Amino acid sequence: MSETAGRTAAVTGSLLVAAPGLEDPNFRRTVILLCEHGSAGSFGLVLNRVLAVRPGDVFDSLEPVPHPMAYGGPVQPDTMHFLHRLGDRVPDGVELPGGVHWGGDFERLQAVIEANAGLAGRARFFLGYAGWTAGQLDDEVAEGSWIATSARVDDVFPVSPETLWRDTMLRLGGEFALWANTPADIRTN
Repeated sequence: MSETAGRTAAVTGSLLVAAPGLEDPNFRRTVILLCEHGSAGSFGLVLNRVLAVRPGDVFDSLEPVPHPMAYGGPVQPDTMHFLHRLGDRVPDGVELPGGVHWGGDFERLQAVIEANAGLAGRARFFLGYAGWTAGQLDDEVAEGSWIATSARVDDVFPVSPETLWRDTMLRLGGEFALWANTPADIRTN
């Protein structure tokens, strides 16, 4: 994956950072982990929109999970998806860069967390997802709506999801770092 100033082509496992001019309320100032990107289309999960719902509110076995559920995106908001750093303990997941896995055997995930609550922080849960038809995401990256960059585990399991967009813009540097500290509504500056 070639990288210029922290930017890459959109590939499975990369981050999509909403460009400062992206006004769609579903994606304004979001950071998305691209879980699948190919000729059939693309699938990703918004990492920095926290919901008031906790995984334990939905599944008793997930009570120890410290992260609240996240808004994964506007597509099928009644579906749940998960990312984890539990490797082969949760079979059938898709391995992404950095040891992060997308999905897998949900019943096994529940059993792992029930057996060892200390592992609960190694999973995140999302309602809905972001999706693009074939070629749509590449067009949006080319027109400048999204900035594609390499993902790190700290992006997927951030200490402060609320600051992830800002932190990622700072990491990208240059012109993007200038946008990191601007208010969401520049008219209020």
